[in-house]
Amino acid sequence: MPLHVPPAPAPALRSVLTALSSPTAVREARTPSLLRAQGPATPELPLPVHVLDRVTAEGVSATRLAGWRFLIRIGDRAVAAAETMLTPDGWAFSRFFEGPYITSTERALRQAETMPQPYQPRLLSVPGLYMLTLWLHEDCTADGAVGHPAATDLLVPLAPAPPGIAAHRPHRVAELLPVLTHRVTPTRLLGSPA
Repeated sequence: MPLHVPPAPAPALRSVLTALSSPTAVREARTPSLLRAQGPATPELPLPVHVLDRVTAEGVSATRLAGWRFLIRIGDRAVAAAETMLTPDGWAFSRFFEGPYITSTERALRQAETMPQPYQPRLLSVPGLYMLTLWLHEDCTADGAVGHPAATDLLVPLAPAPPGIAAHRPHRVAELLPVLTHRVTPTRLLGSPA
């Protein structure tokens, strides 16, 4: 089933396009793939990045939108990512980066496209475990910038995943959330950086 990628805010996309056209922003990004790029770099697959701030005793998660991530494609593959963040003046470019989460995100998205049910893809960061997951939200019509993981949504840990959690294995939120809750102490989870 096709994924229903939520639309990114137009100012977020514009800020990434502006950064991509800026030799200074690309040069200072320390992303060799962008520096060596032959051909145009295109931002694709905007995914809202949510942060898991805490889990209540009842197992309900509290998340917040931290930004939007765009995969940067050159030719037929993603070579980097760009992140935006919300500032008092609106959406602004934050940074370019590369590394294992780029290919892992692409792999998880391809895996999700083969599932029989349609989903809305998002990213969910668990800072206390240095963990990033592809969050497959069942409500494809929802605003990608808001909401909490539903018990029946899927979380796909991206590689590298924390020890004991298999990367690229889809888990229902109701199954994985208790594991995460026990592995991250409440004070660490509450005080974790974004």
